[in-house]
Amino acid sequence: MITSEIRKKYLDFFQKNLHDIQASAPIVNKDDPTLMFVNAGMNQFKDIFLGNQPAKHPRVANSQKCLRVSGKHNDLEEVGVDTYHHTLFEMLGNWSFGDYFKEQAVSLAWKFITEELGISKDQLYVTYFEGDQADGIAEDLETKDLWKQFLPEERILRGNKKDNFWEMGDVGPCGPCTEIHVDIRNADEKEKVSGRDLVNQDHPQVIEIWNLVFIQYNRFANGSLKALPQQHVDTGMGLERLAMVMQGKQSTYDTDIFAALIQHLESKSGKKYTGADSKEDIAFRVIADHIRAVAFAIGDGQLPSNTGAGYVIRRILRRAIRYGYSFLGFTDSFMFGLVPSLVHLMGDYFSEIKAQEKFIVKVVREEEASFFRTLASGLNILDGYTQNAKQGELPGEKAFELYDTFGFPFDLTRLILSERGWTTSEKDFNACMEQQKSRSKQAAKQDVDDWVFITEDVAETTFVGYDQLSAEVKVARYRKVTDKKGTFYHVVLDTTPFYPEGGGQVGDVGYLEFDNKKYSVLNTKKENLLVLHILKELPSSFEGTAVVNAQKRNSTKRNHTATHLLHHVLRDKLGTHVEQRGSLVSPDYLRFDFSHFEKVDDNTLREVEDSVNQWVLNNIELEEFRSIPIAQAQEMGAMALFGEKYGEQVRAIKFGASVELCGGTHVNSTGEIGFCKIVSESSVAAGVRRIEMLTGEAAFNWANDKALTLAKVEELLGSKKDVVADLDKLLQQKNALQKELEEIQQKELLSLTKELKTKAVTLENGLNFISYHGQLPANAVKDLAYGLKDQEDTAVVIASNVDGKALLQVALSKSLVTKGLNAKALIKETSSLIRGGGGGQDFLASAGGKNPDGLPEAIERVRQIVGSH
Repeated sequence: MITSEIRKKYLDFFQKNLHDIQASAPIVNKDDPTLMFVNAGMNQFKDIFLGNQPAKHPRVANSQKCLRVSGKHNDLEEVGVDTYHHTLFEMLGNWSFGDYFKEQAVSLAWKFITEELGISKDQLYVTYFEGDQADGIAEDLETKDLWKQFLPEERILRGNKKDNFWEMGDVGPCGPCTEIHVDIRNADEKEKVSGRDLVNQDHPQVIEIWNLVFIQYNRFANGSLKALPQQHVDTGMGLERLAMVMQGKQSTYDTDIFAALIQHLESKSGKKYTGADSKEDIAFRVIADHIRAVAFAIGDGQLPSNTGAGYVIRRILRRAIRYGYSFLGFTDSFMFGLVPSLVHLMGDYFSEIKAQEKFIVKVVREEEASFFRTLASGLNILDGYTQNAKQGELPGEKAFELYDTFGFPFDLTRLILSERGWTTSEKDFNACMEQQKSRSKQAAKQDVDDWVFITEDVAETTFVGYDQLSAEVKVARYRKVTDKKGTFYHVVLDTTPFYPEGGGQVGDVGYLEFDNKKYSVLNTKKENLLVLHILKELPSSFEGTAVVNAQKRNSTKRNHTATHLLHHVLRDKLGTHVEQRGSLVSPDYLRFDFSHFEKVDDNTLREVEDSVNQWVLNNIELEEFRSIPIAQAQEMGAMALFGEKYGEQVRAIKFGASVELCGGTHVNSTGEIGFCKIVSESSVAAGVRRIEMLTGEAAFNWANDKALTLAKVEELLGSKKDVVADLDKLLQQKNALQKELEEIQQKELLSLTKELKTKAVTLENGLNFISYHGQLPANAVKDLAYGLKDQEDTAVVIASNVDGKALLQVALSKSLVTKGLNAKALIKETSSLIRGGGGGQDFLASAGGKNPDGLPEAIERVRQIVGSH
């Protein structure tokens, strides 16, 4: 049974059992600030578990794509080392929201596994929660008794809190769980060791395939538990592991999806996958796993980058490239070639990767090319560490620097060093790694107190900000938050005019006025269905007025509407391949990222800008459809962005032919924007361009500043008719004069070179020494030293004082370098005398400093070292 058939059988089974079948949410988590990626099937239902929103369907099932790069058994550096863990995986799940609980959850699971799939009960073991005295939770004998209907008691095992009590995080919904494990070992192995002794022992053939979680508690920041008003079921079954069982394989990488990707790699690398633990086999597994994570993340809108979630994706991609480079012999881009195979295997169910196949290929290919260039740079750095030194040990700190800067894994650095007779310290490398992790944790550390409820619990903040900028409000709850920036308060109001950050638009600022005192709202964010007003000071009373900063809101509205117009015009001018890949809408400017594979030339940019401004001049009125079925919005032509999850009811914003699904704030008519000015166009990532634009006052101010600058240039040139031609003429004259000056300086430099050669001093050890102290520009200092070093057994020191800064250049003839003198070492020895630093090569090095008075001493110090050699 191939993987797609297993997925279908699962969804069909639960549909027959009255579950609503839902699509997978995007893997990139944009609605929960505590989570970068969806890492479990329940993430999209978090609000229901928390009681923040009602369940539209009491029973739900789906296949959710998940990404895990940390946590239990899932550290990124371990994926591929074993044969059954993954970064991206599919989680088959069924949920009950206050409907059925333990009895039916267990019964449905047993029926699907044994009847629908035909897995023998003789292969199965289950675990249940043994209880926890500290939490005051008794042993889950109810679940144990339910399993006794289906399995003998020796196959029903007690499990500890680590394995059988599921928690969403440090706080939030949680509860006991029961796991189903399958023993797929052969008969001889089962005879030697009972499967019950290998459950939860990380055995590759005795594995957990399904976890049934009974969510019945809420964990608070102080560690206490409180029963939830409703009991829920949340189950998760790894499709890849289930496929391994159903296809009679000993590894998930031998199942149909991974096998096809590995076969592609075999044909391209010329190597064979054996399924063992060699470095080559691990490389096959790493690449086959990682291409899925990277492709799905890009398809859901997360591009590789140097920060946040983008850094995680880049790190996953680079890890795969490193393995391909180190162990499969790939020296050029290769991962992009796997994308068509992946789309063929999974694109029918996950249509997002099929629709964006070309874009994903482009991004992966350019990311690979960039990293191969980075690898080359890193190898050059490593060469620099070792080529001019004796065999020895590279400090672990340097090995970590190569990892941190260039992505070199420690094994790769150690391999290259061993080929040259060098070693390095893994202990010191690991110490550096731990220090970095500790710094990252400290930087991200945030202490969040439990909510303090003031009025009756408000599960959803009523937003009135589309229609008004102030409102009479009450504080519903608040909590204190402490991080490296200080202490803040998250304040939730029953009603708010403040727009929370989302959809690229920044959160509103303003103030709350309670008892004639104003409390500044520094930012506004959303958590689940609650709007968080971030304050530095907690109000002393809890009823009053909330007032949005109107000037900033109006500027933001202009920029948001201009973003929609820009998107529409770009698709019109460049083609329908243009799609939004990110945006920032602030009061000061707008930033719009879009898919396009080449620079937008200046003439086209001008056409785009003119077209947007024509829309502004036409003063097109807003048509807002605040809550309509998504099908109706799509019939109107509204675009659904990849990576966004939309509900059954949506808000559509229409300005003429521009129709988008959007929750942000907008002008009533395009004329309110005033004027738009594109100020930059650049590359963000492979296949993604960025336009920055100003509107309204900011655009007018930009134009006025440019006009004033032009007027000043005209005044300085004494030109009014053709300032460009006059400026070009002036630059040509300047270049001609500069060339004449350089020729004069070159003649003077040649003369000085001849003079200094005649003044060479022979030291007591027979070596020659030439020095000069004067006022020369930096390029002349280097040229002079270089021109003097060709004499046999000669050391040269050139010192210059220019504009109060010290320049020092040391040059050595080849014969002196051969005899063991080193220009870099001489600079290192003397640069402190001029309060500076520098470097260079063995035969030519330089330093700059803040203390010109130290130059004579530096010259003398070099003379002494050379004379004593």
